[in-house]
Amino acid sequence: MKLFAIILTAILTQNFILSKFLGICPFLGVSKKTDTAVGMSAAVIFVMVLATVATYPINSFLVSQGLGYLQTIVFILVIAALVQFVEIVLKKYMPPLYESLGIFLPLITTNCAVLGVVTLNIQESYNFIESIANSLGAGLGFMLAMVMFSGVRERLEGNDFPKMWNGLPITLVAAAIVACSFLGFTGVVENIFGV
Repeated sequence: MKLFAIILTAILTQNFILSKFLGICPFLGVSKKTDTAVGMSAAVIFVMVLATVATYPINSFLVSQGLGYLQTIVFILVIAALVQFVEIVLKKYMPPLYESLGIFLPLITTNCAVLGVVTLNIQESYNFIESIANSLGAGLGFMLAMVMFSGVRERLEGNDFPKMWNGLPITLVAAAIVACSFLGFTGVVENIFGV
């Protein structure tokens, strides 16, 4: 039950994009089309979970050796290696998705949501399984926000707005409204799980 609470909280009330404002670059850059948003989100979920699996034992080793201050540097190196792996796999097996993601695929390396999830797992003192659950929930929350927002942006595409609202301004207003929609889940999750 605790794992389900961690996952649901990460998806709905502690959403990395809409609550913690981490991962905004791909959120704004890749959310114009739903298929691209899903592909990017799947890559981020994969990297988040793998980064957690790889960094948890590394962090335990660093802390046991008194090298905890190296966590951020080591985490960035591990995440960069995982993103390169994902990029190679997508280029070889899914060229259309690789092309559509463009520059945003290598930017997963610097996506603060990926680094944020592995850091949050340490701060919350999650064990290994809880860390994986939190990473999976954070990735699913990332996907939910991306897919929802891509649907909103696709609907906005054909509308006429005053010139001053075209482009980024209407995108940011729409993002704010989508973020507000997640506030309603706060009481639900707290009442069900006492989180």
